[in-house]
Amino acid sequence: MLPQELIRRKRDGASLKREDVKEFIAGLTSGSVSEGQVAAFAMAVFFRGMSREEAVGLTLAMRDSGTVLQWDLPGPVVDKHSSGGIGDNLSLMLAPMLAACGCYVPMISGRGLGHTGGTLDKLDSIPGYATQPGLELFRRATREAGCAIIGQTVDLAPADKRLYGIRDVTATVESVPLITASILSKKLAAGLGHLVLDVKMGSGAFMTRMADAEELAESLVDVANGAGLPTTALITDMSEPLAPCAGNALEVAHACEFLLGRRGDPRVMDITLALGAELLLSAGIDSDTTAARARLAATLSSGKAAEHFERMVQVLGGPKGFLSNHQTLLAPAPIIRPVHGDEEGFVSSIRTRELGLAVIELGGGRRVASDVIDHRVGLSGLLGKGVHVDRTQPLCLIHAADEASFNKAADIVKSAYVIGERTGESATILARITG
Repeated sequence: MLPQELIRRKRDGASLKREDVKEFIAGLTSGSVSEGQVAAFAMAVFFRGMSREEAVGLTLAMRDSGTVLQWDLPGPVVDKHSSGGIGDNLSLMLAPMLAACGCYVPMISGRGLGHTGGTLDKLDSIPGYATQPGLELFRRATREAGCAIIGQTVDLAPADKRLYGIRDVTATVESVPLITASILSKKLAAGLGHLVLDVKMGSGAFMTRMADAEELAESLVDVANGAGLPTTALITDMSEPLAPCAGNALEVAHACEFLLGRRGDPRVMDITLALGAELLLSAGIDSDTTAARARLAATLSSGKAAEHFERMVQVLGGPKGFLSNHQTLLAPAPIIRPVHGDEEGFVSSIRTRELGLAVIELGGGRRVASDVIDHRVGLSGLLGKGVHVDRTQPLCLIHAADEASFNKAADIVKSAYVIGERTGESATILARITG
């Protein structure tokens, strides 16, 4: 089918045949379909949507636009994906915990997007760590460490890179079918056997309404299962920071302390165990949630998860013994000072997105794609909802490169915290989506 005919059919609300979508995506990859035609297609999908069958066809076509990995490993191949939030560093802990349970985790992660932090930017804080290795090193790290967290390579789902770049400048990023195909094409190309999705909802997430989070979670689960990848999703709360810190090196340091058993933040622990349990149940390692959570928790107390993380860092080029020496290997910011609220009371709510913007103001995120990130900066000791605030209790510590950025970030942090007489209620898991 001619590209313009496929665009016309979708523009007019007709369903697209799988073979036609595959031909269109092949043209997108080769360059025979123009940027104007890709933009028109994205806009047609944005307004007309896609059926489950169409979205499955688009996802598989994008998966098949490049290399699709095959694994021959003595355990299940699993992964987790998050829709992004503030202080969401769970991948750094969950991947080695799953590896210690006998799983293999080839995790393809992304960089920061908008106000949310990116796993790859966090890992770039580690000296020498290769976030963009070749496929052979990726395979080796997955095999030897049980887990490898890297960025998308040029070989995996190249159609997604081109389509996303065009969506980004044509106001079509928010299309649920296109989001679904973008996320899942990379996961399917990684050769997974089981997937769990962490869809964030709240003031620090892209989905601020429950209805929108449910729509995305259901689309992802339905299309993944339709494409042959057993998948479940949890909708989790992002109305406050997940970890008590935001910023690249700070979140890596928090993950290290968590794996070493020195931190056990309740919300972080609850969601990490819940996501991991979904995968252990799906893979048949455990038959009930209680046993799965206990198995995962034991990887922390035994030190096995820490060993897998240490091995992953070393195989991917980071320093030997990073975990136990992270405090000296992660560069500190020149300025580390507290910021206090202007009134006394309880944290009743948090404009969590603003905290992500404060990190960007400090230089820890990007305004444009070409920006260079300062991995040292960010926020630590972030208060959660319900905590009492007075003159002795800071809202957080600001890690800044200079006085000007410190002052700007301090103003943003103060405006993000709503202090009142009524205590706010913290939440963790809001819903489970099974398709």
